[in-house]
Amino acid sequence: MNSSYNLSLVALSLIVATMASYTALDIAGRLANPVERGRQTRWLIGGALAFGLGIWAMHFIGMLAFELPIRIGFDSRITFVSLAVAVGVSYFALRVASATILSARRLGIAGVLMGFGISSMHYLGMAAMRMSPGIDFNLPRVGLSVLIAIVASIAALWIAHALRIEQGRNVTARRCGAAVVMGIAICGMHYTGMWAASIEPHAICLSANDVDTRWMALTLTVFTISLLSATLLLSMAERRFVRRTAEMSTSLSTLNRQLLRLATLDALTELPNRSTLSQRLARAIARSGRTGRPFAVLYMDLDGFKGINDSLGHAIGDGVLKAFALRLRHAVRRYGTIARIGGDEFVVMVEQLSAPQDAAAVAALILTRMEEDLLVDGVPLRITPSIGIAMHPRDGLTVDDLLRNADAAMYVAKQSGRNTYRVFEPEMMKTAMRVHSIQRGLQEALTFGRFTLEFQPKYDGAAARLVGCEALLRWTDPVLGVLTPLEFIPVAERSGHIIQIGYWVLAETCRTLVAWDKAGLAPTKVAINLSPVQLRERDLVERMRAIVDAHGIGPERIMFEITESVAMHDAEKTVAYIRGFHEQGFEIAIDDFGTGYSSLAYLQQFRVKQLKIDRFFTDGLDKHGEEAYAIVSAIIALAHSLKMDVVAEGVETATQLEKLNSLFCDQVQGFLLAKPLPPDTFADLLRAQTLAAPAQVG
Repeated sequence: MNSSYNLSLVALSLIVATMASYTALDIAGRLANPVERGRQTRWLIGGALAFGLGIWAMHFIGMLAFELPIRIGFDSRITFVSLAVAVGVSYFALRVASATILSARRLGIAGVLMGFGISSMHYLGMAAMRMSPGIDFNLPRVGLSVLIAIVASIAALWIAHALRIEQGRNVTARRCGAAVVMGIAICGMHYTGMWAASIEPHAICLSANDVDTRWMALTLTVFTISLLSATLLLSMAERRFVRRTAEMSTSLSTLNRQLLRLATLDALTELPNRSTLSQRLARAIARSGRTGRPFAVLYMDLDGFKGINDSLGHAIGDGVLKAFALRLRHAVRRYGTIARIGGDEFVVMVEQLSAPQDAAAVAALILTRMEEDLLVDGVPLRITPSIGIAMHPRDGLTVDDLLRNADAAMYVAKQSGRNTYRVFEPEMMKTAMRVHSIQRGLQEALTFGRFTLEFQPKYDGAAARLVGCEALLRWTDPVLGVLTPLEFIPVAERSGHIIQIGYWVLAETCRTLVAWDKAGLAPTKVAINLSPVQLRERDLVERMRAIVDAHGIGPERIMFEITESVAMHDAEKTVAYIRGFHEQGFEIAIDDFGTGYSSLAYLQQFRVKQLKIDRFFTDGLDKHGEEAYAIVSAIIALAHSLKMDVVAEGVETATQLEKLNSLFCDQVQGFLLAKPLPPDTFADLLRAQTLAAPAQVG
């Protein structure tokens, strides 16, 4: 019987076969993805239905493309069986393609079985036509179609297995190319099978009234393409959902790890934090209880760290902490746990001590390692710790006791000159508690106005005339009682309260000067001590000028005193500060001269108004005779040669005063002449005398 092909339907069958192949590749990838674990059965069944229907639809669209001069139909039962075979073959193919390992032997067997399955579907579909007389098949051509089906199946399984893992670039493009090859192979098998069929000229189709071909092509095409498209869209949507879920799960896991890290480590230095240290100390206490071996806690605080933070900024401060932590880790890593418990405080737990003195050796090692400068952002900085040592079980049986007692020993090390260590002794706790109480009281003193000023007169040495005064800070606490500056000033410097206190002293001095001026007293000048911590403030000069301007006091009535040791610590910076004070109208004095190591070159650059001879040399005029006299004479001569006035402090005997006058010392102050006086008492002293004009700074 004469036959022909509808080329549009042939092209459509190729499109369906390609879409079905791409769907199979996509589903195989889903099945092989470990993230999809738990969904494999659902996708395996759904994929088998979609792929099977696609192959089956391609077959019947190809059958419909085979046009005969008689009406064609298909037996519904046989057609359904061929669909079932297609779905079963697809299920089998997806199971094989998604396997983790696909050996050559297994690939060959699976390809043969799948080829026979597809061939069976094809020839069942042709049998559904129920031609009478029956279709005559050319066996060699049938064998060729089966061979094509087997080869196509092997190729399809291998391609699907190879592309099952979604990784690398252009996965979609590679799958599209593979789908086209698979589609052509499937169509090649089908049309080879059709080529093997021969129909008698007078044959009739017994199923012509069973399934009408007039709507079958359209229905199959629309339904199949819709199903395949829906399957792919669903797969894409769920893949995106799974990917985002996996990303969220990964992010959550990362966040949990970060939270755990934050909970156990210090974020800046990556050392164990206080919580982790407490846990390890508790375990060490338990071990020590079982073994009887002691261990030590070394509590350290960085000397002058707050000043670095205030003067150089927090970025440099953070760099210092990281650099210190790194060097500390290299120095004592083998001895035990190193932790940062807050701010500039670090703790080292040293276990397996042979003797208690071993802990002191570790502390000495740390101090030695810290002698070299730390380089932070190109800035060389020498950072030294003060270290307190507490031993278990001698100095504490609990974590809190050990840390508290090591902290107390550290405070004693601070008071002993810093850059040293001290081993805890019971009496240290009283000292530490006193220091803590002073530190708490400083802020209350500022808040509730518990600080006061006294003013110690300064006199012209020869004429015994009052020429100025020095402002001295006093503090009486309702709980702690009267505290001397020697006791609370170092604590204020370590805690940083000295910054606020310094501004308060200047403001209170200005208020006092305003009150004296309103009372009609002669103008006088006041000297104010500057702490080295204050000198680290970048805007110190500007803020000082703002304070005197706010009270209407001329800056020339204020003299700031800087100790010689502080001035020479960073002489170039001191020169810049002094120049800044001079530009704002203030005057500067070098205090405690003779106790440091002044460079004459820098002393000349300082261009200060006064040198104040330390009381050690004043006292020596009585105790050391000619040697002390010669030294004081040299200091006065040096100052006068540099056009500086000289002030001798600590004058307590008439002999001292007489010798100073003989050496032409410009000004004197001390208990012999007057003790520090409250503002009102000093005002009475001003009334009683007429000040020389212009007055000299004191």
